[in-house]
Amino acid sequence: QVQVVESGGGLVQAGGSLRLSCTVSGLHFGGAIMAWFRQGTGEDREGVSCINWGGSHTVHASSVEGRFTMSRDNAKNTVYLQMNSLKPEDTAMYYCVADYPYCSDRLWPPRDLVASRSRGYWGQGTQVTVSS
Repeated sequence: QVQVVESGGGLVQAGGSLRLSCTVSGLHFGGAIMAWFRQGTGEDREGVSCINWGGSHTVHASSVEGRFTMSRDNAKNTVYLQMNSLKPEDTAMYYCVADYPYCSDRLWPPRDLVASRSRGYWGQGTQVTVSS
């Protein structure tokens, strides 16, 4: 049974930073592409960032490029999303996804959000709230 558990969300002022963590069990973590999605209230789910198996390649949505960094520690079965210079529009529930099928400059962020929901193993989410 695959388990995906996010942590690190919270309330932060605009301009501040947060680091989200996601720990996975029940699959070969070192062979899994990992991804972060987010969904604000009343908004579509959005692909934020993804990382390849070894951590050598990451792709970010243009809305977070230059502010967010994604990394992984395969020895700990954990990925991280470092979020800097946070803005109120970053307020959302953030979801970690294990074993996503791709992390490609050409295909990220995913356009078919309905299909994305059925890909990989999703955590329950962690809430990030950025106050102005």
